[in-house]
Amino acid sequence: MNWEIVMGLEVHLQLATQSKIFSGSSAQFGAAPNEQADAVDLGMPGMLPVLNEQAVRYAVKFGLGIGARIGDRSVFDRKNYFYPDLPKGYQVSQFFSPIVCEGMFEVPLEDGTLFPIRITRAHLEEDAGKSVHDVFQQETGIDLNRAGTPLLEIVTEPDFRSAEQAVAYLKALHSLVTYLGISDGNMSEGSMRCDINVSLREKGSQTLGTRTEIKNVNSFRFVERAIHSEYERQADILESGGTITQETRLYDAEQNVTRSMRSKEVANDYRYFPEPDLLPIVIDSDYIEAVRATLPELPGAKRTRFTSDYGLSDYDAALIVPHHAMADYFEAVVQFCKAPKPAANWILGDLSGALNRNEMGIEESPITPERLAGLIVRIEDGTLSSKLAKQVFDAMWEGEGDTDEIVATRGLKQVSDSAALEAMVDEVIANSPDQVTQYLAADEAKRKKLSGFFVGQVMKASKGQANPQMLNALLLEKLNNQS
Repeated sequence: MNWEIVMGLEVHLQLATQSKIFSGSSAQFGAAPNEQADAVDLGMPGMLPVLNEQAVRYAVKFGLGIGARIGDRSVFDRKNYFYPDLPKGYQVSQFFSPIVCEGMFEVPLEDGTLFPIRITRAHLEEDAGKSVHDVFQQETGIDLNRAGTPLLEIVTEPDFRSAEQAVAYLKALHSLVTYLGISDGNMSEGSMRCDINVSLREKGSQTLGTRTEIKNVNSFRFVERAIHSEYERQADILESGGTITQETRLYDAEQNVTRSMRSKEVANDYRYFPEPDLLPIVIDSDYIEAVRATLPELPGAKRTRFTSDYGLSDYDAALIVPHHAMADYFEAVVQFCKAPKPAANWILGDLSGALNRNEMGIEESPITPERLAGLIVRIEDGTLSSKLAKQVFDAMWEGEGDTDEIVATRGLKQVSDSAALEAMVDEVIANSPDQVTQYLAADEAKRKKLSGFFVGQVMKASKGQANPQMLNALLLEKLNNQS
């Protein structure tokens, strides 16, 4: 039977504030267990929360970034459940009146089209702590450093029909929040975590199936694999006559399966009620406009500008723009060399390859934009061939200096002197009578192959520094005049 997968996503985004949402404790990653949890985070008697205004500002900034409606009156609620890493026995969240209301987020796909995703809501809440299972034998440790960390939970409508769409959405969302500067989006550190609501239905049906929730998936690759795994599991159950149980599941990356975690709660199970210790957040138009004034150029607008102003293809722009640091690096290179397409080729090719091999971000690159631009300029003006440029790039990566210094030190300047090239070509032809005879007897298609021998000999004589374009033209002229 043909099944259609239907999915909605809930993304928990850690906001890049210095302190937690209701206390002055540090929200930075990496501290030793339980060093960053104070009496407010632990819910000690008599402790009252104080709202972090920066978290509110970041939430509004996100809402404006997706064109959503900002709630003029936002209220915090208590979400009641009991779990070892939830010290208060409830989570301060938002349910009835979220800070960001309905919006639309357009996701760029690989074919250049935009895929609209309806955003149901985005609300502020505090994070829970973390259960640690691999430190103590047969025991679980509780680390409450994350307790009280500010989160923005972004909830979509069930608009996804494939794992590829879900991953594209997450990548676009990651790009947006890093451009906005509201989160680093580091999935490996838990700054961006995804819950996937999955159900199946017969193709053509408009009735939604029973859904399961895959909790806390923390990489793009795992999201794709988890969705495919859950699709197969549900399809096998339905095709054998079984029914799907509504539940929360975890993804086991080692086994590539989802495993049952607990029965899926509904809103009534959490007994939501307004948080009595926090006043409603009232957001007026002046506040919204003040936040709007801080918005940077967003990825969609930048893609359009890169294709129109720099003449990049949609494909190149789609690879460069999502990474804010890479887009800034590209523009800095172009500012120096005025050659957008070669700049894009070098950044997406040799530079990205070197960065990946060394597990570095582009902001850590030992080759500055100015130095890469200098290399491109020397290719454009004929000083370097593409082959020599790669040698210069490798030397520059190792810190040997800029292009002109490396060219001078290593003697890598391309030979573009016509007289010098002519002398080399004449010598190679004079020393290769048999190959010249074969060339003259061949048809046009065979001649193209045979000319490679002569090119190789001249390149060897010039130590790889002959100008390829000049060499090919001169060689063709000389050989055809031998008859």
